[in-house]
Amino acid sequence: MWLHTQCDVDFELDVPTPFILMLRPRSGGQQWIAREAYELTPSVPAREYTDDYGNLCQRLVAPRGAFAIRTSADVKVVDEPATAPGAPFTPVEVLPDAVLIYLLPSRYCESELFLQMAQEITGGCEPGYDQVAAIEQWVARRIAYLPGSSAAPLTAAAVNSQGSGVCRDLAHLGIALCRALTIPSRFVVGYLDGLDPMDMHAWFEAYVDGAWYSFDATQARRRAGYVAVGYGRDAADVAVYNQFGPLVRRSEMRVSVSRIDASGRR
Repeated sequence: MWLHTQCDVDFELDVPTPFILMLRPRSGGQQWIAREAYELTPSVPAREYTDDYGNLCQRLVAPRGAFAIRTSADVKVVDEPATAPGAPFTPVEVLPDAVLIYLLPSRYCESELFLQMAQEITGGCEPGYDQVAAIEQWVARRIAYLPGSSAAPLTAAAVNSQGSGVCRDLAHLGIALCRALTIPSRFVVGYLDGLDPMDMHAWFEAYVDGAWYSFDATQARRRAGYVAVGYGRDAADVAVYNQFGPLVRRSEMRVSVSRIDASGRR
């Protein structure tokens, strides 16, 4: 499947403002970036670096006044997301070093609070993939997915208590439950074809039997059409932009995803 993704962000700034942006998807096992465009208006110097989680980040100082970011990409994604029912739990002692950080509690995923709940949810499941699938199904049943219902991220404990949230909140709860069972889990932000209303989307991945697998409690069925932009411990690590200094006077983001052929035609 080929997808065209686009994200346009407009700001009105009172003073020159430092930004860190995370708007460039990277190629990997589940996606290939064939074409890409990235435009800043007015044009300003920008420097790109790779953060601790492998994300492509851009840092710059935007000038006072109107400032616009226009990004787009043509991406080939898998037609069917990988699944592995029955895949076994990976013991901590054989986990790759880079995966260990995804076992630990983080700002929005207080996994130390969820051991008993996670054991109850996954009772009767074989350790590994089947436990994560049970957690995904439980979050989908227990937590109401309400797009646009919260502006600030909720912790896993808060969303569990509230019983509702946006995509990132459901991902936080899924991650915390997985980590409570010593299953590495990470937060993902990106695009999803057919999302309604269209916006940036969040889901989570769990590391089982030597590989990462995607899970999304906001969707009624497993589907294709995901484009990952950033990975991290939770939403604090993967903001598509971080702005420093006085609050911006105004900002607006527009996101679109459309299906195309290999030549880029819709």
